[in-house]
Parts: sequence; C-alpha cells; structure tokens
Amino acid sequence: MAETQGIRLQKVLSQAGIASRRAAEKLIVDGRVEVDGRVVTELGTRVDPDASVIRVDGVRVIVDDSLVYLALNKPRGMQSTMSDDRGRPCIGDLVETRVRGNKKLFHVGRLDADTEGLILLTNDGELAHRLMHPSHEVPKTYLATVAGSVPRGLGKRLQSGIELDDGVARVDDFAVVDAIPGKTLVRLTLHEGRNRIVRRLLAAAGHPVEALVRTDIGAVSLGEQRPGSIRALRRDEVGRLYQAVGL
Repeated sequence: MAETQGIRLQKVLSQAGIASRRAAEKLIVDGRVEVDGRVVTELGTRVDPDASVIRVDGVRVIVDDSLVYLALNKPRGMQSTMSDDRGRPCIGDLVETRVRGNKKLFHVGRLDADTEGLILLTNDGELAHRLMHPSHEVPKTYLATVAGSVPRGLGKRLQSGIELDDGVARVDDFAVVDAIPGKTLVRLTLHEGRNRIVRRLLAAAGHPVEALVRTDIGAVSLGEQRPGSIRALRRDEVGRLYQAVGL
C-alpha cells in the first residue's frame, strides 16, 4: 500500500476502542500489534481497516462498526429461532423490540425451549458460521439440576464417554456445584453441538435433567444477565471468539 493511502494504525486502534491514541502508539512501539501477520513497530504505518487483519497481543481487532455482537439470556419456554411459524414465543420477538435496525442477525447455538441461557446474536456471518461448524466447536458450559445425589465416579464416567444412539458423547469438565435435599446442581463443559446433548447424556448416565442453563460459550459468560436481557459483547470477548475459530 502506498504511504499516502489508508489510515494511521494508531488512529485505527483508538477508533476501535482498543486504547487512547497515545496508548495505541506505545502498543505499536512495543511490538504488540500485527497487521496481516506481520509485527508493525513504525508509528507512521498506514493501513486499510476494511482489508487488513489487525491483531493486538494475537487477538483480532474488529474495526467494522456495522457489525453487531450480542449476548442474549434466552428464557425458559422460548424457541431459539428468529421467527416461529406456529406463533410460539421466540428470540426474534426479543430482538425485534430491543435491537432496532439489525434484522439480519444470526443466532449462534440453539437451546431447546425448556433450556434457558446464553445465545449469541451477530450479523457477522463468517464468525457465526465458524462458531457453529463442528470443526470449530468452542466449549460450552452448562449448569444442570438433576434429581437425587450424584455418585462420586460420575465425572470420570462422563469424561470417558457414554454411548448414545448417535454415537459416543463425552464432557471436557464436570463438577458438583451444590447439593440440596433431593437435588444436585452440576456444572459440565463440552464441545458437543448435537441436539439436546446435555439432557441426553445425563439421562443416559441415569440422572435426568430437571432444569438446565447454558452459562458460557467460549470466552463469553452469562454472568449476572437476567433471563430475557440482551447485552453487547465487549471487544475482548469478540476478539477471543475470533481467536477460538481461527479468524
């Protein structure tokens, strides 16, 4: 690119909300900024923000302000679709009333109607496609309430894998969070994206799910979000999602 073309790199970083102009200059001088795979340390460097891939500390910087990245806490009893031909409540209803002008949103990660929790919404088609593709399955974490008490070896059994009707399924991580009379709250993390996989896996292990919430997708966590609420993802969350799918 000719020296006179493009926008100064420190200006692009500050406009993207990464740091103030002065702090962005220090990031560049310290060798923490890459443009198209090359570390750039020259402050006069100009880039085309629409064409260049810019990373800070290895995490991609999103500079297109038309892109929308949202976290939704889907309430129980709602369909994980943007519209429903049977008139049932769906996440499109929430988006319609709260996110004006962003009708072309993809939802990342379906949940069955009885499950509540985190769903990502974005108009970034490439990121959405990769997040949903089996080869890039990012870890997802769930809190499940099951009946009765849980035997000590259940975690190891789930990590080893359990045969389901469509193949073996296993978890990456398992922990008992709380036990109350007659019920146990467990946390499990898995890469699987198959339909109702958590419910089927725990049922096959002899512990049918009574209530289920998805709390995390990759670097994005539900935190204190109330059911039905929507929030914009932070820039570091978006960057880490990009990192997880190799963008």
